[in-house]
Amino acid sequence: MSETIVNKVASSVLVNFDLEDYIPKGTRTFIDLSQWLEEGFLLREKPFRDALKEHDWEKYNDHFVALGSSTEAILPAWATLLVTSYLQPVCKIIVLGSLQDLEQQLYRQMLSTLDLAPFEGKPIMIKGCSDKTIPQDAYILLVQRLQTVAKSLFYGEACSSVPLWKAKKTQ
Repeated sequence: MSETIVNKVASSVLVNFDLEDYIPKGTRTFIDLSQWLEEGFLLREKPFRDALKEHDWEKYNDHFVALGSSTEAILPAWATLLVTSYLQPVCKIIVLGSLQDLEQQLYRQMLSTLDLAPFEGKPIMIKGCSDKTIPQDAYILLVQRLQTVAKSLFYGEACSSVPLWKAKKTQ
């Protein structure tokens, strides 16, 4: 008498959602505005403008860019706007902040336009234990979006998942 071993996970209707599969592709670059400040702190308008004019902006072609300062310099709002005016023609996206802020914005954009049709009425496993650093708020936004269409949500792996949410049964 031979018993057939059935892989219940493989035959499950459970849809796996791995945020790593949705990581926006491209080079991430942090541009430190303090490089154009006197002693890293003082912004003098004319030298600042001259330095920006001389800078090779093409090296950021198709980059995702975060603008910030590695010093505690207080910059006028126009300074980041002026740098943005040079970057805009060559970059995919520009954010004010750190590379982590940039990553959060990239995921926000991707998740806000994600086609939810393939997940409608299905139980979904949101993969945990990712190798790459995915911002925590990407998971929060993902749950908010999927909860509008899914049957149920789980987090983790099929062998050890945590139930997150289940749609109320309609009568």
